[in-house]
Amino acid sequence: MTAKKKFYAVAKGKQTGIFTDWNTTKALVQGYAGARYKGFATRQEAQSWLDEGGPRIAKAPSKTATLSGESTKEPTEAIVVYTDGGSRNTGNVNGGHVKKQDKAAWAYLIEIAGQQHSDSQGEYGATNNRMEIMALIQALTWLKDNGKATQEVAIVADSRYVLNAIQKNWIVGWKRRGWQRSGNQPLANRELWQELDRLLAQFPHLHYYWTKGHATNAGNVFVDQLLNQTMDRMTNENTQTSSFTARVNDRSTDKTDKAAIKNNVVPKSQQQSVDAIKKSLEKLEWYND
Repeated sequence: MTAKKKFYAVAKGKQTGIFTDWNTTKALVQGYAGARYKGFATRQEAQSWLDEGGPRIAKAPSKTATLSGESTKEPTEAIVVYTDGGSRNTGNVNGGHVKKQDKAAWAYLIEIAGQQHSDSQGEYGATNNRMEIMALIQALTWLKDNGKATQEVAIVADSRYVLNAIQKNWIVGWKRRGWQRSGNQPLANRELWQELDRLLAQFPHLHYYWTKGHATNAGNVFVDQLLNQTMDRMTNENTQTSSFTARVNDRSTDKTDKAAIKNNVVPKSQQQSVDAIKKSLEKLEWYND
C-alpha cells in the first residue's frame, strides 16, 4: 500500500514554505528557537495555515486580554510594560497629510521588581501609528539590553494597530510577502515592523493586554501624560531637530500601587503616585537628542 503523501508547512524556521519530506522539514526546524510548523493532508490546507501566519506555538502561549470593563484577566507577570504613542497632526485634521512641523511622541513605562523605568522621545512629522510602534520597540530594547528578554512580560497598550499586527500574525504575512501588504501594496512603517519582528523573536514569554486609552488605567494615563509633556517641550523653532528625549530616573513604587495598576484601578494612593511623577517631569532637564 502506498503511503499517503503529507505536506509540512513551516511558518518559522531556517527556511519557510511547504515541504513534502519530513527529514527535510526536521532539519529546518530542529534547534531553531521558536520554530512553528505543522503537517497537513493537502497542500491547500498547508497553504491556508501559512496564509494565516501559522498559529504561534510556545511553552507559555501569549494571551490577549482587555483591561477595560468586563474582563477578569489582569497582568500577573513580573514585568509590566505600558506603551503609548501620539501626534498633534494638524494635517489630518484639515483633511491633508502629516506636516513636517507636526509634533509626535512615544512613551513607555516599565514596572519591574518594585521599580519604575520610563522614557519618551519626540519626532516631527510622524504619525500616531509610527509612535505606537516606536514605544514598543524602545521598551523591548531596554528589556533586552538589561537581560530581561526571557522573563514573563505583560504588554499593556491602547493601540489595536500594534496589538493586531502581532496577535493576528499580520507581521508574519507582511514578512512572507517581502514586507509588503497583500496585493503588493507598500507597507507603512516597514523598517519599524522589521525591527519589531527581530525583537519579538527574542521574547518567548510576552503577553498582551488592550486597555482603553486615556481612561482609568494608571499606567496608560502616565505614558499618555509623558508623551504629551514631550510634545509640549518641542518648539516649532526647532523643526530641523528630528527628536527630543526626556527620561525619568528609576523610581520605587510600593506593592499596593503596583497591584492597583494591574487591577485597572486608580485609588487615591496610586493617583498621588502618578501625580508625583508628573510633577517631577516638570523639573526635568529636557534636551535635544
